[in-house]
Amino acid sequence: MRTMPGTPRPTFTRSLLSPRQWPAWLGAGVIWLIAQLPYAALLWLGRRLGALVLLTPSARRHIAETNIALCFPELDDAARTALVDANLRDIGLMLVEFALGWMGSDRSMARIPTVIEGLEHLETARAQGKGVLLVGGHFSHLELCARLVSQRIRISGMYRRMDSDVFEWAVLRARLHYATAMFDKDDIRGTVKHLRSGGTLWYAPDQDMRSKDSVFVPFFGVPAATISATHHLARMSGAVVIPFFHRRLPDGQGYALRLGAPLENFPSTDVLNDTARVNACIEQMVREAPEQYLWVHKRFKSRPDGQPPVY
Repeated sequence: MRTMPGTPRPTFTRSLLSPRQWPAWLGAGVIWLIAQLPYAALLWLGRRLGALVLLTPSARRHIAETNIALCFPELDDAARTALVDANLRDIGLMLVEFALGWMGSDRSMARIPTVIEGLEHLETARAQGKGVLLVGGHFSHLELCARLVSQRIRISGMYRRMDSDVFEWAVLRARLHYATAMFDKDDIRGTVKHLRSGGTLWYAPDQDMRSKDSVFVPFFGVPAATISATHHLARMSGAVVIPFFHRRLPDGQGYALRLGAPLENFPSTDVLNDTARVNACIEQMVREAPEQYLWVHKRFKSRPDGQPPVY
């Protein structure tokens, strides 16, 4: 029997029913109920949740303020405050979009207005027998847009195991409903094998994971610890690297997804230069929809030697 790539479909065990798992099941149930809402109602709920996030004192505001001040020094105080407020409101939409991406029905997905550009770049790579790395960023709707693009192309993904056994079971099962395969972030061998066989892998390398494979390269002109996996995966597999951008359109118009032209002469022999090029692509994506980016992540928590912490 042919072994499927990636993490196997999770099995249900009796331990998932223990009383200590009941709060997680309650949370998963709430997420499932939210995902059943009509799209317009779901957006309405997301905006209400976003207003609540904005009004609730939290360390998230300080993190977002710090990141935005570092990355947009050209903005005055009023413009920065407006961007921070918009970003915190966007968290509410992020919560409901994750619910929809994980547990929404295929019928619900088909009803969401979606425009996809640049599929010809993917088809060209496939015609050449090459795997594809779809490289994107941590936008609030990344999970939903990964599922939306999967309606047109077969994709796999990289993920980090969840702390909760219940959510690991439920979310991995949901992802494997639409993804060809899901690879643990440490499963480099399986990922490379999948890409060598012509697979398409989506992943986002724009978080500070404090990994030994991270290098400091600019992100909005600020040294940012960035995993160099894009360079190494492309080098080991021969896959082409295609930027993948997505943004939420205003007034419930759905989502715009775009596959860019493959990065030329990638990978090179210079891991720093290649990783900086990836960051530059993501920075360009962020500038198109800055309020939809995950600014509440401590992107600059690791600092070069001799530089003070920023948070």
